[in-house]
Amino acid sequence: MESNREEGKRIVEVPESEEDDEEEEDDSKRLRSLTPKRRQTSSSGSAQRNCQVEDCTADLSDAKTYHRRHKVCVFHAKAAVVLLTGLRQRFCQQCSRFHDLSEFDEAKRSCRRRLAGHNERRRKSLYDSQ
Repeated sequence: MESNREEGKRIVEVPESEEDDEEEEDDSKRLRSLTPKRRQTSSSGSAQRNCQVEDCTADLSDAKTYHRRHKVCVFHAKAAVVLLTGLRQRFCQQCSRFHDLSEFDEAKRSCRRRLAGHNERRRKSLYDSQ
């Protein structure tokens, strides 16, 4: 497979078939399906550009990609407690989601479930290296 970075398409070599007309149609469909899909945003800005936390009016249009993707401003991503849908929650750095405060240990920014997986992987690599 060759990759053409200029057009963002891959060229796939396929064995020749007997019917050339159908092959040309198939090739164009194949090339279209291998073309990376890009999101089209409207110029009117109809997409939500504000933080998802209640009563937060932070404009995310100039924020980093991470904060725009997860619809959370820098302040609320680092906040210990946030009011979201009437519940007290915290943003998990590992899941990139808001969880109930009960899912966190003390002031940690990652939920217990993700921390447990992280610690398990760390322990496993320690035993492997000995």
